[in-house]
Amino acid sequence: EVQLVESGGGEVQTGGSLRLSCAGSGFTFEHYVIGWFRQAPGKEREAISCISTGDGVTFYADSMKGRFTISTDNAKNTVHLQMNSLKPEDTAVYYCSAGIERLCAPRDMTYWGKGTLVTVAS
Repeated sequence: EVQLVESGGGEVQTGGSLRLSCAGSGFTFEHYVIGWFRQAPGKEREAISCISTGDGVTFYADSMKGRFTISTDNAKNTVHLQMNSLKPEDTAVYYCSAGIERLCAPRDMTYWGKGTLVTVAS
């Protein structure tokens, strides 16, 4: 059974940092692109960043460049998302996903975690 489990969410003050983790199981981790997406209340799910775990190639959505960093630890089947200088508008449910195509949009991903809530207090 494929599983993606997010952790590391919570509440942080404006300007603070959080590190999210996504642990995958039930599939060959190195064959997949792992992505982070988020969805704020009343808004569509949007891409943050994706990483090709086999070769480390990364993609960032233009609006996410500079404050977010994705990385992979293939030995632990885990992908991290380091988030710095957080703003209230970053408040959302953050989802981890996996897809076989080297693309980074919600429609391109096959498996999804249940999400972790990030709240940035002003």
